[in-house]
Amino acid sequence: MTRRWPILAGGLATVVLAPLALVVFVALSVLGASPATACTLTPPTVSPGATATPPDWPGQGSWTSDQVGNAATIVSVGAEMQVPRYGWEIAVATAMQESTLRNLGHLGADNDHDSLGLFQQRPSQGWGTPEQILNPEYAARKFYRRLVEVDGWQSMPLTRAAQAVQRSAFPDAYAKWQPEAEQLVAAISDGLDIVCTSDGGDGLPPLDDVGLPDGLLLPADPQLRAVVSFTLAQRGKPYVWGAEGPDSYDCSGLMMAAWAKAGVRIPRVTADQVHTGVAVPSLAAMRPGDLIFIPGSDGTMSRPRHVGMYIGTDRGGRQYLVQAPKTGDVVKVVAASNWSRQVAAIRRPLRQ
Repeated sequence: MTRRWPILAGGLATVVLAPLALVVFVALSVLGASPATACTLTPPTVSPGATATPPDWPGQGSWTSDQVGNAATIVSVGAEMQVPRYGWEIAVATAMQESTLRNLGHLGADNDHDSLGLFQQRPSQGWGTPEQILNPEYAARKFYRRLVEVDGWQSMPLTRAAQAVQRSAFPDAYAKWQPEAEQLVAAISDGLDIVCTSDGGDGLPPLDDVGLPDGLLLPADPQLRAVVSFTLAQRGKPYVWGAEGPDSYDCSGLMMAAWAKAGVRIPRVTADQVHTGVAVPSLAAMRPGDLIFIPGSDGTMSRPRHVGMYIGTDRGGRQYLVQAPKTGDVVKVVAASNWSRQVAAIRRPLRQ
C-alpha cells in the first residue's frame, strides 16, 4: 500500500510515494500543552521499532532530504508531545535560523561558544550534554518544553515566541523563516498523515461570569435581538467540544446556534466562521451579534480558533461578549477588555 507525499518546490506541488503504516495513537503530554489534545501519526514504514519519520525524505525547494528529515523529526516530536501546530512552526523556523536545519556538531573556530545541534543549544546553559543535544529528538523535545513554559506563547508573533526560548542576539531573525516553516510543516504533516484533535478553548485564565451588564439594552432590530437573546439564555450551560446545543456547546457551536435562531446560517467551525460575512475594522465599530475571534488554546493570530459574540455595552459604555470558554467551564458573559489585546478578527454575518 502506498501514500503520497506532497513536495513544495518553486511553488509547485509534486508527489512521491512511500509505504503506509499502521496508525499510532500518541498520548504523551507536557506542561502547558492542551490536555485534551491528541494526535495520530501514520509512520511511512511497518518495520519493527520504526520511528514516525521516514529514513529518506525528498528535498523540498532549497531544503535537502537531510534538512527535511530533521524538520520532520521536529514536527513528529511536537505532535507526540501534544504541542499545538503553531508550536511546530515556531520550532522549525527556529531551527531554520539557527542551523539551516542541519544537526551541527562543534565547528571549531567558527562555533558560537559551545552551541550545538539543530537549535544551537548550549551545554553550558543547561540544555543537556553534547551527546544529548546532538540527538535531534532530544533537542526538539527540550525546545518544546521551554516553549510551552512561556506564558501566552500561542498568541505571540513567531519571532517573539522563538526569542523567548532562544535568547538570541538577533531577536528579529526568526520572522523571515515563518512562511517557509509553515509550508514545510504542512507538507510534513500531510506526509506523516498527522491528525490532531483538540477541545479548543479560549486559552485564558478562568474568568467569572459578570452576569447581565447593568444597563445593557437588547438590539431593536428583531434579528439581532433574537441572536443576542438566545446567546444570553444559554448562560450556565457547559462547554463540550463539538456540541451544538441545546444542553451544551463549544464556542463555534454556540455562535452557529444563535444565528440560526434568527434564520441565518453560518459555518459550523471557527476556522470557517472567521471568513463568514464581512470584516468589522475595530472593537469600537462592533454591533451586537458580531463574532470576535482570538487565537485560543490551539490557534494563532493568523488562524484563530476561538470565537465569542459581542452583545453590547453597560451603562458606563464598557463592552461585553458571550462565549463558551473551555472544557470544565460554562457559557458566560465577560468583559470584551479581556480579549482586546489578542483580537485576531471581527466578522459580521450577512443577514438574510
